Formats: sequence, C-alpha cells, structure tokens
Amino acid sequence: MTTVAELEVPAGHFAAATAFERIPSLELQFAGVVGEGPPLVWVSGASRNEIQEALEADPTLSVLASLTDASRERWLFRLEFDAPITQFQKVIADHGGAILETTGVDHDWTIELLFHDRQSLSAAHDELLDQEFSVSVRRMTELDGDLSEETPLTETQYETIVTAHELGYFDVPRKVTLKELADELGISHQALSERLRRSHAALVSAKLSDGDQRKVDL
Repeated sequence: MTTVAELEVPAGHFAAATAFERIPSLELQFAGVVGEGPPLVWVSGASRNEIQEALEADPTLSVLASLTDASRERWLFRLEFDAPITQFQKVIADHGGAILETTGVDHDWTIELLFHDRQSLSAAHDELLDQEFSVSVRRMTELDGDLSEETPLTETQYETIVTAHELGYFDVPRKVTLKELADELGISHQALSERLRRSHAALVSAKLSDGDQRKVDL
C-alpha cells in the first residue's frame, strides 16, 4: 500500500546547523534539482547579505550561486551539500522511496517521502537510524486503492503520483522527464505539471490542517 510519510531530522544530523545558529529564523526549501547537479534552494528569514554570509560560514554546504533577487522576501540559491544529504537520498532510493519535499526550519529538517508500502518505509527508517541520522516519523498516511478517508487526493491525483513514483520522476536524478511522464499518462506536460502541483498542495494542506503532532511508531 503506497505510503506518504513526513520525517524530521535535526540539522546537526543533516545540514546547515551552523547557518541556523547564526539566523534562528532561517528557512530553506528545496526547489528542485537540475540534472545531476546541486539542488536549487529557496532561502528566507533575513536579508540577502545575512543569509549568504550564514550559508558561506556553514561547513556542511557550499554556495555555488545566488540566482534571483527578492521574491516575497526569499532568495534562490544553488547549494552543494556535504555527505549526509547525499547518503540520506541514497538510503531512500535504495528502499524504493522518493523525496517529495525537503524543508529546513527552526534547526530541524522536514522531509516528505513516498514509498510503495509501509514495510519499505520501515526498512529505510531503520537504516537511517543505523547511520545515526536521528530521524523521527512525524506523520504517515497510507493510500489504498479505494482512497481512504485520510487521503486528500482524488483518484486521478493518486494515480498520477503513483505512476510518477514508479517511473522515477521523483528520483534524484530523475529517471523520467515531465514530458515522458505526460506521454505515459496521455496528457499534455502543462496539464501534468498542474496536476502534480495540485496533488502536492493537497498533501501539504492535509498535513497543515491536522494539528496532531504525535510521533508515529513504525
């Protein structure tokens, strides 16, 4: 049964701990990966100069480029991260998982993941703990073929997310392009882009509307 999970990892076990110390209000959100290159990351929480200085002072990452001017008081950087993030991605991929979203705020990283089943998630979780990532599962939703009441997705959105996962669209690097995925689903790439955006927004909205922050045991 397809499972969407939200994991939390302390910055000290992942990345940017020094930057968070310098700017407690700092927020980082992965915006995407270009090919096999370093990710694009939206960063906010201070002025552009303060953010760049904090990032450059952090030993777990390198600032490769600052790409945009202010947009709603956030800036887009291309950042190269140290080994922990690469190793985290490898563990998730080795267990058939996909990373949907990665956000760092308040000295913690929150990573939204998609797995084919709960067993794969559990195996990945155990391996991450073995590698001293100190991860905790904050939330988990199992998406069955009948779309249970917990599922915020429509049937079409669910089928799109599952197909994208199976074909490797969420892998790093991606195994299929947006156009190739759209051809597989028989829709335009513009329609697919919008469907993926709405699906992701539905999952995020469901998490935000749920005030229950209890840890989940695997």
